[in-house]
Amino acid sequence: MSYCSVPSQYDPYDYDLHTGDPKADLAYERQYEQQTYHVIPEVIKNFLQYFHKTTSDLIDQKVYELQSNRVSSESIEQKIYEIQDVYENRHEKKASQSTDERVHHRVVQHCKCIMSLFCPSSPTDAVFLILYKELYYRHIYAKVSGGPTLDQRFESYYNYCNLFNYILNADGPAPLELPNQWLWDIIDEFIYQFQSFSQYRCKTAKKSEEEIEFLRNNPKIWNVHSVLNVLHSLVDKSNINGQLEVYTSGGDPESVAGEYGRHSLYKMLGYFSLVGLLRLHSLLGDYYQAIKVLENIELNKKSMYSRVPECQITTYYYVGFAYLMMRRYQDAIRVFANILLYIQRTRNMFQRSTYKYEMINKQNEQMHGLLAIALTMYPMRIDESIHTQLREKYGDKMLRMQKGDLQVFEEQFSFACPKFLSPVVPNYDNVHPNYHKEPFQQQLKVFAEEVQQQAQLSTIRSFLKLYTTMPVAKLAGFLDMTEQEFRIQLLVFKHKMKNLVWTSGISALDGEFQSASEVDFYIDKDMIHIADTKVARRYGDFFIRQIHKFEELNKTLKKMPSTTSTTATSASATARAV
Repeated sequence: MSYCSVPSQYDPYDYDLHTGDPKADLAYERQYEQQTYHVIPEVIKNFLQYFHKTTSDLIDQKVYELQSNRVSSESIEQKIYEIQDVYENRHEKKASQSTDERVHHRVVQHCKCIMSLFCPSSPTDAVFLILYKELYYRHIYAKVSGGPTLDQRFESYYNYCNLFNYILNADGPAPLELPNQWLWDIIDEFIYQFQSFSQYRCKTAKKSEEEIEFLRNNPKIWNVHSVLNVLHSLVDKSNINGQLEVYTSGGDPESVAGEYGRHSLYKMLGYFSLVGLLRLHSLLGDYYQAIKVLENIELNKKSMYSRVPECQITTYYYVGFAYLMMRRYQDAIRVFANILLYIQRTRNMFQRSTYKYEMINKQNEQMHGLLAIALTMYPMRIDESIHTQLREKYGDKMLRMQKGDLQVFEEQFSFACPKFLSPVVPNYDNVHPNYHKEPFQQQLKVFAEEVQQQAQLSTIRSFLKLYTTMPVAKLAGFLDMTEQEFRIQLLVFKHKMKNLVWTSGISALDGEFQSASEVDFYIDKDMIHIADTKVARRYGDFFIRQIHKFEELNKTLKKMPSTTSTTATSASATARAV
């Protein structure tokens, strides 16, 4: 069964200028190998050698482990560590040192010829080539000005098909292990390239007739059903939902993992595919289904599966955004505040990698923007450090949003929202210039309607805070409304301030209806009775906690000189004894 369709005429190892004459072809191959060897920079050749050897050793060791009916070993873990070093350190440096796309294209297109210079052909070469090409196309999407060509978009899709078919169609678990970071990046990049292609095919204004005809004849390339099929297949193959269900109940996930799920490759790809489905459904505007796929993941607890920071940040971004669009503001604020606090405390971890730092910094800015929107529409207390950052970044804009400035709301939403897409292949005979913007415009329209419904609530809230009792007619006069219009707005206030809020349980969709509004009221005949529900800040508890922290720090500092002194005395005594 093929989980990702590849046209039968496609050959990833197709070489130009082959004549069919064995002698002529052999002479051409030798000449081309020599030319290619000299074209590729030494630094790239050395990297390829080391990368190929490390990958081959890992696969050979995994084959041995599978034959011995073992899941993992220290030897496998050591080789994964070596692969991680190649992936996170050496590859990024080499990619930045060699920015010439033609060099990378030569390395990929004729990688089999180059590898024959390094070592004899082996079954691992095909897997190595797929993995290297995955890095190559990712580099093109990220670094090459103008982005990938149409051919490169198609070739990258075929390469992902080969990778996922290798993993999912193997007779038994595939003899492959990769670092968690790389597995996450594969799923993340797979969805990003689908998203990029979905927007690319809708922009027909600058495309030639040949390109449009090519797109029209290949509607299954980067089709939404293929992407969903891959993600759901990885989830099912790993039985990750069953593992998570047992894990959260305190049991051993290995007991239900099955033949495939007990291997790290399948388990982590399954977990990351759940987050991928969250992202994909959010991009399609199905927010309920987006959160539904995470029903077995406890977002409010750290787990053995949450070891990749980028995965954690992406999960919280899309969950928070889905909550915001579902009008669960209190949950959205809690999610954004928690992850922003996490980024604030761990920012130094990401500075080693320029690419990761830029991506996380962008999502950090987007989540600050979404948090500003949520707090404007649903004021409540959050962590003081996050609130301080928010005032510095968006203080003026939040004041304008509180006054009902719809333009600022739309600007913030446009900056902070994901790039929505349509799952439908466009009608290439009749595509208007802004067709690719329609999914975004639809989501913006829904958001703007919600903002307009709440336009008066901020003003009403500010008046209610000033009084304990007030005639309805008098307060309506202050707001230049008729009494009937004002009563409608009061009902809107009651309705909008009551949210479904998560309180306990595993599913993020669970919750109880609560109100965290700072003011509450009821109407008795023609009088409004107002109660201030704001809880006074308990400064005493804060100062006591800080005093305890200071005392612990002081004790630790006092121990340090004595430890140093003892060590020095011991060393001196040892020296004298010798």
